[in-house]
Amino acid sequence: MKNLSGMLKQAQKLQEQMQEMQAKLAETEMEGQAGGGMVTVTMNGKHEMRRVAIDPALVDPNDVETLEDLIVAAANAARSRVEEHVQTEMSKLTGGLPLPPGMKLPF
Repeated sequence: MKNLSGMLKQAQKLQEQMQEMQAKLAETEMEGQAGGGMVTVTMNGKHEMRRVAIDPALVDPNDVETLEDLIVAAANAARSRVEEHVQTEMSKLTGGLPLPPGMKLPF
């Protein structure tokens, strides 16, 4: 029973650390850029888009498709940076233990 009690305490501590990490991630912002920095997307650690910045020189009513493509590329770059950051933070929390395939924490 002593071993079970210790495991429960460790699980509770891990849960508390996860909640703290989630709060930090919600405040963390990462940027992704495309078009040589002409489009920048800012995303938080929960993958929520916060801002989009577009260089006015890029706005051409006759070429909306390029702008759309650059926004998508910048958003994907921001998402990738967020995912890398989340994985880094998770590995700190789990002591480098790999998570089972398909299991994504904390979201």
